[in-house]
Amino acid sequence: MQIRHFLLTIVLTGCAAVPAASLSTPVATAPPSSNSGALPAATAPAPTSVPATPPTSTRPAVFSGTVETLTPEQLPDSWREGCPLSTDQLRLLRISHLGYDGEVHQGELVINAEHADAVLGVFATLFDAGFPIERMDPVDVFDGNDDRSMAANNTSGFNCREVADRPGVWSQHAFGNAIDLNPLTNPYLRADGQVLPPQGETFIDRNVPNPGLITTGSAPVEAFASIGWEWGGNWTNPDYQHFSANGN
Repeated sequence: MQIRHFLLTIVLTGCAAVPAASLSTPVATAPPSSNSGALPAATAPAPTSVPATPPTSTRPAVFSGTVETLTPEQLPDSWREGCPLSTDQLRLLRISHLGYDGEVHQGELVINAEHADAVLGVFATLFDAGFPIERMDPVDVFDGNDDRSMAANNTSGFNCREVADRPGVWSQHAFGNAIDLNPLTNPYLRADGQVLPPQGETFIDRNVPNPGLITTGSAPVEAFASIGWEWGGNWTNPDYQHFSANGN
């Protein structure tokens, strides 16, 4: 398995910060991993109670990220034969991110190989900006179930699925060209009045400050716009969690 490593120091005593732009060049190449097994399934936890203000971490804030190749065995539920692209067209990003608890966590995100480096740069920018992400796991951790992933406020990318209520039409997630960011805090408001996930109804009011909230001009909107991705929050029926390469 091919792995590319990226490292960005944001806050370290006596050290200068490395700009996010430096992520365009890999720092080092690691040998193939010998532990590339299938991602384990897990039961989605109950939605997190979101504090009004995230706690301040005392830990040094160091961003790191890698881009790795994938095999079908690593995506037992989100990929299958007949999907619009093969697993060798996907990449696994291992990304450090700030959590709702103010601490640094390690997450995983599956994305189209074409966008891997640019998306890694976006998350480095969000880390630098202090934007919190509660959880980041491939949807295989939730048996490929998008509803469970959203209810857990899980940030995810690739999932070989159709558009809701449009049989036969592939979602942009099936192409690895879309990311749902903090989906519980940033729900999708459908034309029929349904809120997805339903637990996200608490966060419909975008004027109430909450950790991980995405609004016009916020760090995620600006960071994704810098690589040409569009935000679903601008749709007639806003999907506040959704970012995609083609605006769909």
